[in-house]
Amino acid sequence: MAADTGDARPLQVPKRLVDAVGDDPAEPVRSWLDSLPQLASRRLRAWELAPERVVTPGGRGGLIVLVRQADDTPAALKFPVPGPGQGDEAAALAHWNGWGAARLLRASQEDGALLIERLQSAVSLRSLPEAKALLEAAGTVRRLWVPPPAEGAFGTVEERTGAAAEVLPTLASGAWAADVRPLADEALELRSGLTAQPPERLLLHGDFRQGKVLAGERTPWLAVGPRPVVGERAYDLARLVLDRCEDLAAGPGPGAAARRRIAKLADSLDVDRDRLRGWSLFRAVETGLRHGAAGDRRRAELLLEFAGWL
Repeated sequence: MAADTGDARPLQVPKRLVDAVGDDPAEPVRSWLDSLPQLASRRLRAWELAPERVVTPGGRGGLIVLVRQADDTPAALKFPVPGPGQGDEAAALAHWNGWGAARLLRASQEDGALLIERLQSAVSLRSLPEAKALLEAAGTVRRLWVPPPAEGAFGTVEERTGAAAEVLPTLASGAWAADVRPLADEALELRSGLTAQPPERLLLHGDFRQGKVLAGERTPWLAVGPRPVVGERAYDLARLVLDRCEDLAAGPGPGAAARRRIAKLADSLDVDRDRLRGWSLFRAVETGLRHGAAGDRRRAELLLEFAGWL
């Protein structure tokens, strides 16, 4: 699948993106994927952008093309997969305005395209030793936690996790998941308690992890790819807790190591340890069950084992 950019080097839509959304039952998503080459070509011309290359293998959330603007300034052109919350990424990036995150340069309401400050896509925090990566991650995510722009501008943690909680019993009903049903019940109980009286309402990245923090020019590390949501900081840190869980599993005393990670992150960012543990367990169970339902049993078992350590 290629976009005609007017030269001999058509843009290829990465296979990872095609595989991720090609079988999506939603007609708008399938139509978007089919029209993506033409959409990219039109946007490149409209914004006078010269394509350099598509980021590959890329992510599952959209197409990213490294480009040059008319004044030769480098940038990244992103076409997010359409769906619920479309436009939230642009709104969050605009609200942060480069503080802790890549700066939004332009956005199109017509096709959802985003022109974003160019970062080093091949250099994320995952390239650092774990202790250094967690230190830099904490410093980066702290900058993102600001008051949201307006009431109702973004969804809440309660809403997002409520939707996940509704499908959790179904995900845990498969024969392969019989042994983890008590863990799923615990996750649901924890989520109910955590959402009863949230301690704060801040704008969160929503999908913060080491791979979402890239090296930059104006500052060493900047976040990308938010799924913004309003809620408490402990929820945002929970996904970071799950990072590199395969490394913990391969080392001695993985359960103790996981609990130390929670304590270290919570204390460094003044977050309640018990709330961070609760959200980490919930997100590990939910993500693990989704991987299992999708057929990725290896990843599912690792995440569910991690949840058991907590």
